[in-house]
Amino acid sequence: MAPRSDHAAGSAAAAAAAQAHGSDFDSIDPLFHILRVLPFSFLRQPRTRLKLPSNLALPSPMTVFSLILLTYFAVVSGLVYDVIVEPPGIGSAQDPATGAVRPVVFLPGRVNGQYIIEGLSSGFMFLLGGIGIILLDLAADRNRPRSLRVSFGGAGAVAVVIAYAMAMLFIRIKIPGYLW
Repeated sequence: MAPRSDHAAGSAAAAAAAQAHGSDFDSIDPLFHILRVLPFSFLRQPRTRLKLPSNLALPSPMTVFSLILLTYFAVVSGLVYDVIVEPPGIGSAQDPATGAVRPVVFLPGRVNGQYIIEGLSSGFMFLLGGIGIILLDLAADRNRPRSLRVSFGGAGAVAVVIAYAMAMLFIRIKIPGYLW
């Protein structure tokens, strides 16, 4: 065990303040200790008695789960990127043989760019994989009937396999020759 270093402040008040705030940090940086101890030498935590309004109830677990799932979908779909950069919803490419213009969903060759539909479809596949893992977790519960566990397990496995296969297909379309 390494020996403990002496604190830069060295005062009993600094040690007591650090103990009172529950810090187990043993940093040798004196600025760190000054910033942690100095404000609490003249500031005190106010004694507040906050009460929630009586008509305010906690949301149901399914509501919280739905909000978290929706936020997860928004983040992995690249909605922030879509709002900031404003890419087109779908692209187009001209067929060199016939000269016809055909729609393109994936922006090939650019890892740091996407069409809106590309982000939404990839986000949906990630969401499908996450729901599949949740279903597999529900299938592991021994308190459920066997038929329900088999259904959850089958649906979860299918969802994970489809999500993985489609995500790999999307990567191969996006980056030709990747992992070949």
